[in-house]
Amino acid sequence: ARIGSIDVKADEVRALVAGLGERERAALDADPSRLGQAVRSMLATRMLLKEALDKKWDQTPAVAEHLRKVREAAIAETYLASVAKVPADYPPEADIRAAYEANRTALVVPRSFQVAQIFVAGARDADKPTLDAARKKLAEIEAKLKQPGADFGAVARDLSDSRQTAERGGEIGWVSESQIRPELRAILLGLAKNGVADPVQLDDGWHILKLVDTRAAATRPYDEVRDQLAGRLREERATQMRRAYMAELLRRTPPVVNEFALSKALEDGKSAKP
Repeated sequence: ARIGSIDVKADEVRALVAGLGERERAALDADPSRLGQAVRSMLATRMLLKEALDKKWDQTPAVAEHLRKVREAAIAETYLASVAKVPADYPPEADIRAAYEANRTALVVPRSFQVAQIFVAGARDADKPTLDAARKKLAEIEAKLKQPGADFGAVARDLSDSRQTAERGGEIGWVSESQIRPELRAILLGLAKNGVADPVQLDDGWHILKLVDTRAAATRPYDEVRDQLAGRLREERATQMRRAYMAELLRRTPPVVNEFALSKALEDGKSAKP
């Protein structure tokens, strides 16, 4: 891709795609035109950069000072990372296992429910004609659900006002117990598998819930969280190594701080504020 003398090379595009997260990659798969948008954005940024450099914007005092600070921080940070580098074989498997056992409580997945619903819109503060129409529709739905061999999914597809879930036969999917409103949680706890509750009115309308399945609370398996725990242990060790390196650096060459001058600089800085 090119605009005038500015271009984006194929290798840069490949690197851009390779660096995408799972969500961004899924969005790109669903809409390939997003890649073109990203490349155009890169070109626009480079055009802006060229214009700024042509005008020597990088040499203005404020920008030059900012660049100096960024450069120094980058050099110091990358150097510290190189001298306080965590060994490739860290952490040992025993440490990961120990972290798993120590964090079992935090690794518990709460009880969850697989739920479907039929929703009839009708806010509590709606006008009488709107509520009358909603109640009439609700009565129609209840009558259909009480028929022998009633198909909850078919009724949801035909009559639910939640179009997003209606297309899936009312399926909401798996929902953690902690994410469910208390009044709805109590209803679900009273249902057997595949049971359908009586309508419950909330502020937005009526909800008819179906409990498709229940999954008990359980600790996530070790294999599922192993890499996550190992990554956390590596981060913790890296932090420890960096602090130790800086402490040793200061021990070898203790800094001399003029506390009086420091206090004066602090006061001068406060008085200089607008």
